[in-house]
Amino acid sequence: MNQSLSLPSFAKINWSLRILGKRPDDLHEIRTTLQTISLHDRLSFQLSESDEVALICSDAEIPTDDRNLVVRAAHALRGRYSIRKGARIQLEKNIPAEAGLGGGSSNAAVALLALAHLWRIDANAPDLLAIAALIGADVPFFLFGGAMLGTGIGTTLTPLPDVPEHHLIIIAPTASVSTREAYASVQAVPLTSDTSEFILSSSQNAVVSDDSPPWLRNDFGNDFESVIFDIYPEIRRAKELLLAAGASAALMTGSGSSVFGVFADKKSQQQALEKIQCEAGWRIFPCVTLSRNEYRRAIGDELFRSYAL
Repeated sequence: MNQSLSLPSFAKINWSLRILGKRPDDLHEIRTTLQTISLHDRLSFQLSESDEVALICSDAEIPTDDRNLVVRAAHALRGRYSIRKGARIQLEKNIPAEAGLGGGSSNAAVALLALAHLWRIDANAPDLLAIAALIGADVPFFLFGGAMLGTGIGTTLTPLPDVPEHHLIIIAPTASVSTREAYASVQAVPLTSDTSEFILSSSQNAVVSDDSPPWLRNDFGNDFESVIFDIYPEIRRAKELLLAAGASAALMTGSGSSVFGVFADKKSQQQALEKIQCEAGWRIFPCVTLSRNEYRRAIGDELFRSYAL
């Protein structure tokens, strides 16, 4: 029996994020297209002789108690299956926090897969997905990867055809935007019907590339931009910087604060990296999109097959 496991934990971008309105439960109805990318953290798991779940992180600013989604995932899994085993977990952090890249959600999903395997839990896909949805709206997506359409509060997922590999540059400004703050800033009216009319209309569609699938060419935008750009002008400047460096399209991901630019190929990506002059404290990440198969292979096909995911 394996006693340890080390896995990558990949980030995501949102090709689109539309806010449809506010639900009766005060949550927001959205329609979003999520995409895994090559930027990643790394999680290492070691079975413990005690029943303690202990997390250490390379980034001292990341909490390692119950505020961390990895710890919450471990406790949720133990509670659901009455597990009395423990684990020591090490998180090597590369994905910026509160940046719209889904780092915490990805960490939680990988923790569910790894600990279910190490603790030898006889779980199934519906159970893991239900636990994931309780931890956070983006967590279920990271049990699949690739390109997915998210509706409802983002947890109702539909697979989409994978896009051809796109070369990206991500800029993470110093601004830190919490998801709660972003939604509180959106003045979305309550939903009165099942129609999918967009409440905000400031985001404009942009052709990412001629070989992109129709769903991407026809819906590329983020309704949070009009709100967040006014509060944090440096995020707007990051987008403008990417476009000035030659990006065919650029967009804020999630509720911010990161912005990604799309480039035609590796050469144009590299040329843009040489041009970009970031402001103090900004971080920059060259990366590529990851298809669903690439995502599964990188983490381990056997883990997904074990739980019929």
